[in-house]
Amino acid sequence: MACEYRGVGFTRAELQSFEGTTVEDLVGPGLRLLFVGINPGLWTAATQTHFAHPGNRFYPALLAAGIIERPIDRGVGMTEDDRRYVIERGIGITNVVHRATAKASELTKHELREGGDLLRRFVRERHPPVVAIAGITAYRTAFGFPKAVMGEQTDGFEGARLWVIPNPSGLNAHETAATLAIAYREPAVAAGVVASESTPGEPE
Repeated sequence: MACEYRGVGFTRAELQSFEGTTVEDLVGPGLRLLFVGINPGLWTAATQTHFAHPGNRFYPALLAAGIIERPIDRGVGMTEDDRRYVIERGIGITNVVHRATAKASELTKHELREGGDLLRRFVRERHPPVVAIAGITAYRTAFGFPKAVMGEQTDGFEGARLWVIPNPSGLNAHETAATLAIAYREPAVAAGVVASESTPGEPE
């Protein structure tokens, strides 16, 4: 169960209590674009909302790119209406590894590789036409492509087109919501979630 949000955040003890827990995948019928995070952070586990930390730029980038058309207050946690809205847009969210940690660097190579195998199975079962994995380092480790670069991967992924996109974490100082929006929009156009002639908006 999600921890109660008090408007100013969680105590360290509250967050630490979510170490090792999991977050349910956000997927539904009509899946066109599957976003894949590395693993849940503790704030995500506490709110049961993917990419939930207030410093994470995932939802602002989606909004700026036109992938979603209304803001989502990720720090508080998605409402059921938010979840329905994302699913109805043809968007899904999962992770390579499902164990929540304070930092992705706490994951082992074995966990990432095992998670990569599970993700392959998930994609074979769900058949999304486009997959976007957030985080080049985790992608290289999980799938054994040490020289992979950002962008579309020519070999695809279990029948889907595959992009590796920048990690939206606030720790990734090289990116802003605006630059993430540009990177995220490309797979969204390929998936038909965003019209190719549309122009990304400015992030709030």
